[in-house]
Amino acid sequence: MHDPLTEETLLLYCMKHYDGGFLATTKDFQEDIDRIKYIKKLITRYKDTNRKDLKFRLLMNHLIILTNVFTPQHGSRIIYYHLHSDFDIIKPFLVVINCLPDKYINIHGLDNSVDTDTISMDQNVINLLRQL
Repeated sequence: MHDPLTEETLLLYCMKHYDGGFLATTKDFQEDIDRIKYIKKLITRYKDTNRKDLKFRLLMNHLIILTNVFTPQHGSRIIYYHLHSDFDIIKPFLVVINCLPDKYINIHGLDNSVDTDTISMDQNVINLLRQL
């Protein structure tokens, strides 16, 4: 059920679970994959400014699009694969859009699971999202 996500299998996993619509092209697919880079840049800027500058609406839009084109379950796994070290920032967004699973299984080739309840959440992000 949970295909292993490793560097070798990631692209195939993304292609297998991509649903960009009837007229989606490889360019559309690549643009959607690139959203992960944009999310990383937004998080880096947030951390570099001592957690003061977060374009949270833009970040939320990228996450919503990713969970729509890859489905919530698969999009969330792909996001966790790429951003697990910054997941305290991402987790509150996934909670708000109801795309956070109970566990992430078989990520980075490890035959284990990560209980999402054990991942902390950034309090500044929580406060920003409460303003919505």
